[in-house]
Amino acid sequence: MTLAVLSALMRPLVEPQLPPGIEARFYSSPEEMLALAPEAEIGWFDMEDKAPMIEAVRRAGKLRWLNSIFTGLDFLPLDLLAERKVTITHGAGLVAAAVADYALMGMLVIAKDYRNVVRAQDRHDWLVQSPGEMELEGTKALILGYGEIGRRIAVRLQAFGVETVPVRRSPQAGELGPDDWRSRLGEFDWLILALPSTGETHAVIGAGELAAMKSSAVLVNIARGSVVDQDALVDVLEKRAIAGALLDVTTPEPLPADHPLWSLDNAHITMHLSGRAQATAFQKAAQRFVRNLARYEGGEPVTPQFDPRLGY
Repeated sequence: MTLAVLSALMRPLVEPQLPPGIEARFYSSPEEMLALAPEAEIGWFDMEDKAPMIEAVRRAGKLRWLNSIFTGLDFLPLDLLAERKVTITHGAGLVAAAVADYALMGMLVIAKDYRNVVRAQDRHDWLVQSPGEMELEGTKALILGYGEIGRRIAVRLQAFGVETVPVRRSPQAGELGPDDWRSRLGEFDWLILALPSTGETHAVIGAGELAAMKSSAVLVNIARGSVVDQDALVDVLEKRAIAGALLDVTTPEPLPADHPLWSLDNAHITMHLSGRAQATAFQKAAQRFVRNLARYEGGEPVTPQFDPRLGY
């Protein structure tokens, strides 16, 4: 029998569909997870607190397959997982629709300055002129990172008449490569970040990139806070060198209450909520995991796989 160590939250979704060769043990606390981890061949160690997850991975010396609902796994000991040749599946695509919806919502809020419309309602103030008059149609967006989330954002924006230009490692017609996009930043009204967090993408948007943007442009970050030099971003927002920023992610998280970003009227912060703005992630993750269990038992590849050496 193959031992799988899983969260008790997944028990009702997974246990009735376990293949005959899989024995599952379920944990309800970090202590139970850490006690079970050393014997796990299959591990699903997800917790809100990342520290027990990291420790479970370190203790799981028999682990052959690690599954997670998270898409970004840069917080795990990836070198150790690569050394042990552990197969990793992650949550790529599970929350892509919700994140893309959130990005579009935020862009519309900024374009129409809807935040001030809501504040007017709170004041019982009948506005005679819209505080925001920008139309999405006819604008142009550069999308850094063209995985499932980036592609879904592009589809939504194209329906609103936004010209979208993706950046990919191997660009196709109408796309930009990793060495091309910086010289073109001044062409775009929106800079959308949907990149994984890796050593290569750390602070990929710094002072130079921000200075190259149009003064009317908006930065949209639904990736990770680490892909932006946050001090440089605060500086350009304070100087109004760019029009604004929509930030679903920051460094650190939670953002300290006294951080200057909170007080900037051209910073829109949504507290890393985009992927949580939906109700089906657990069900989708469980269904995918059950399908992968059958593939694993049959000697077939599990999907989607996370490469610990690349970081995505």
